[in-house]
This record gives sequence, C-alpha cells and structure tokens, in this order.
Amino acid sequence: MTIYAEVIGHPISHSKSPLIHGHWLRLLGISGEYRAHDVLPDNLEQYFATRAADANWRGCNITIPHKIAALDFVSDPGDVRASIGAINTVFRNESGALVATNTDAGGFYGPIADVPIVGETAVVIGAGGAARAVLFALAQADVGEVVLVARNALKAAGLLAHFGLKGKVIGFDARLPDAALLVNASPLGMVGREALDIDLSPLPDHALVYDLVYAPIETPLLKAARARDLEAVDGLEMLVGQAAIAFELFFGVAPPEEGEDELRALLLK
Repeated sequence: MTIYAEVIGHPISHSKSPLIHGHWLRLLGISGEYRAHDVLPDNLEQYFATRAADANWRGCNITIPHKIAALDFVSDPGDVRASIGAINTVFRNESGALVATNTDAGGFYGPIADVPIVGETAVVIGAGGAARAVLFALAQADVGEVVLVARNALKAAGLLAHFGLKGKVIGFDARLPDAALLVNASPLGMVGREALDIDLSPLPDHALVYDLVYAPIETPLLKAARARDLEAVDGLEMLVGQAAIAFELFFGVAPPEEGEDELRALLLK
C-alpha cells in the first residue's frame, strides 16, 4: 500500500495543498500521495480514530473549521493548546502516536521576517485559528500594538490577553488606525464566503497588506492595496511556507528548493 498524507476541512475543494505536496513528491521521486478529504465537524473524532489505525497514513494538514476542535483527539506534547491554542498539522511520530503541531505561525512570519514591525501597530482581521497563529508570531516579533478587527469583541479581547499583546478590539465598521501591517486572518474574501469590505485609506503609504486567503489568489483586499501602491503579500506565501514544514514531518525529508517558480505557476492556474 502507498503511504499518504492529506488535508482535512469542510469545505475542502478549494484547497491547494494537494498541488503543493504532490509537486514535491514528484520532484523527490517519493512513492506517496497527498489527498484532500472533506470531514464534517461531527465526524472529526471518528476520522482520527480511523486514520490512527491506518499504518500508511502519515498525517494531515487541518483547515477551517477544525483547527481548534482537532486538539481534543490527538496528543499535544508541545502544549500547543496553551501557546497558540489551535493546530494546523497532525503527524505520526516514531512511536506511532498522532501528534499535534502548528506550522502556520512559521509560515506566516517567513515572508515578513525582514519587515521592521518591532514597536509598530498591526491590524489583524479575524479571531479564529489562523488569527491565533498570527497573533502568536506577532507577539514573538515584539510588535507594539495589535488592533483586532472582530465581530465578537469579548472573544477577541481574550485573544489579545492570551498572547500578552497590547491593543484593542474594533468592529468591521470602525475606521482603521495608522498601522504598518494589516493581516486578513479571516475567511472573508474566500471563494464561497462573504466579501471583506474594508477601507484601506487610513493606512500610511509604508503599510504592508497581507491576505492569508489563497482562493482566489488576488483577493479584493490585495487589489485595493495594490491600487494604493502598498506592499502586498498573498496567501500563497504562507500556504507554501507552512506546507514545507509539514511535508518534512509527513515524509521525513525537506521539500526541494528548486522548482519554486514552477510551483507558483501551477498554483496560479
């Protein structure tokens, strides 16, 4: 039987993870597969029980809406629950146990590692699993203040407190502050989801706009940023970055450095 890994979520048809991992598997000549599997929230426990019994299963990436709920069904030796509070990857360790981790924080931060955000204000849209990874990374980067845009003010305020971040919570109808970084960590703007309607005019000319949504790649938020000549980072940057970390956990080898242009062209089709 063929070893395999997969991505789970609901819905899952939009996922580009099979293209990314499949590309690396082919380049490395690994006899393995990477699949997409739609898992309903009520079936999450059964999913992990079934995969735990399948010796060919090497792990999974996790997307909306399972990033927090999945913690209840796998081991968490790194205490991701207490740090980020959400996972995006489960892998099988040497003893066969299913282990939780989060590669989103590293994948998110990679493209902006050289951006001077120490002491600056950042705006983060969303308060779900992806936002948790972003807030964790920003806390490690010593950002000055975080303005969290969310519908549930109490939940969002709790996230700021959890990560020890200074800042405040505003609604979607509030005016944006003067900020060096704006991150959309919500599913707004994704294919099949509600559009993200936000006015970027308050942002300064040196601001960077980062949209974690990757379906579509060129979101209305990024179009609005480019219209203002603001630096923009699309969701493929984080998607590929976090996938590279997960790939090594699944298949025991780092993805090849060559073929990056070919991969991006494949993802943009």
